[in-house]
Amino acid sequence: MAVVDVSEELKSLSSTMGSIEAVLDLGRMRTDVAALEEQAAAPSLWDDPEAAQKITSKLSHLQAELRKTEALRSRIDDLSVLFELAEGEDDAEALAEAEAELISVRKSLEEMEVRTLLSGEYDAREALVNIRAEAGGVDAADFAEQLQRMYLRWAERHGYKTEIYETSYAEEAGIKSTTFAVQVPYAYGTLSVEQGTHRLVRISPFDNQGRRQTSFAGVEVLPVVEKTDHVEIDESELRIDVYRSSGPGGQGVNTTDSAVRLTHLPSGIVVSCQNERSQIQNKASALNVLQAKLLARRRQEDQAKMDALKGDGGNSWGNQMRSYVLAPYQMVKDLRTDFEVGNPQGVLDGEIDGFLEAGIRWRKQRER
Repeated sequence: MAVVDVSEELKSLSSTMGSIEAVLDLGRMRTDVAALEEQAAAPSLWDDPEAAQKITSKLSHLQAELRKTEALRSRIDDLSVLFELAEGEDDAEALAEAEAELISVRKSLEEMEVRTLLSGEYDAREALVNIRAEAGGVDAADFAEQLQRMYLRWAERHGYKTEIYETSYAEEAGIKSTTFAVQVPYAYGTLSVEQGTHRLVRISPFDNQGRRQTSFAGVEVLPVVEKTDHVEIDESELRIDVYRSSGPGGQGVNTTDSAVRLTHLPSGIVVSCQNERSQIQNKASALNVLQAKLLARRRQEDQAKMDALKGDGGNSWGNQMRSYVLAPYQMVKDLRTDFEVGNPQGVLDGEIDGFLEAGIRWRKQRER
């Protein structure tokens, strides 16, 4: 790479980094970290475990984001020194290392740039993810379970905490539905581009004739509700059913009726939670999910009104959005962004960052 080209490239990277730093507002981040550290050091912190968990989680996330941003700025600043030393000593090996670091920094910068695109009203929230089997019988149930594992593995790869609220198992294999939380800031903004219908094409392991089967699973992503959202639920509008939690094949998980199912009578929305041993805890978690669904419905109604005023017709991008093809060839393709990879197994094992980044950029372009 020519010296002039390198110089211009480094200037461009530094300029982009400056824009990212301005959007992230590092000064405010440092102030927020200091305030959270003070709260986390309070002797009474764990008197309220739920509030304490939120404080420590937010602090951990902000500290990691600040370190990551400062480290990337340092790497960009060090690049010019690496190239000067390599070219000054005419060292081909050192030059190759510098060029490899340049490629790595460019990729890291592109990933961080995506974070600055998450500026929606609820993007900074934690996320609730609901997956349900759709058309395709037992293959759809199996696919829904694969998608659940995909998102949980993605979260695990990034060190994000998750909590499964409810899983309804299918009789033969897989799951009918599941609801789980991804408990990290910006989980909603990141995962919201996954909402829609996912399609799987493969040779069915459940077909004794080895025929190719197409099956579908739906993904719904909701922002976790906060006190400022004012989603009030009148207890008189709820039907509350308690039952015994069950696992795969209908086996009992608990010996008490601790699982809770809430039916919101005015809207017909039904949510369940069976993760906790306590009926009270399960009811509280189910109420959180119900509030999130009611908030999402309110947002959809508001958006429909805006679309009607704009003559948009309410067209949504959240229908069929991705195909996973395992036979006769190997490919996963996003039908909105055209981003695709030839390694379905890697994707189903949680390697979905490329799809998330492409989806976030695509959504931002549509908003302009």
